Amino acid sequence: MALLGDIAAGLVILLHLWFMALEIFLWDKPLGRKTFGLTVEFAKASKALAANQGLYNGFLAAGLTWGLLQGPGGIALKVFFLGCVVIAGVFGAITANYRILFVQALPGAIALVLVLLGHRGSVF
Repeated sequence: MALLGDIAAGLVILLHLWFMALEIFLWDKPLGRKTFGLTVEFAKASKALAANQGLYNGFLAAGLTWGLLQGPGGIALKVFFLGCVVIAGVFGAITANYRILFVQALPGAIALVLVLLGHRGSVF
């Protein structure tokens, strides 16, 4: 079960690296505008804010990677950063777009549950 949790956390890492790329590099490009439903004008005006948001997604991916690289000793890091992913996803769903609940919070919650189940009794 621990391996399944680590695989799920790895998928969350990949998602957040993709979010980071979309927000930092592709925000005002056709793919970024299509993904987020943005006009050219809005994408241009909000590019710096999106890049900042993308940086935070990169930090989430980095923290989860750090936890995975620690092996079984990285459980606290994985739990912390997956918790951050879930909270960020719920907040984004409430304040920006409900779909964030499904593309960020739900995968993070599933990974968090799997990580916790895989490390019962050794979380902290």
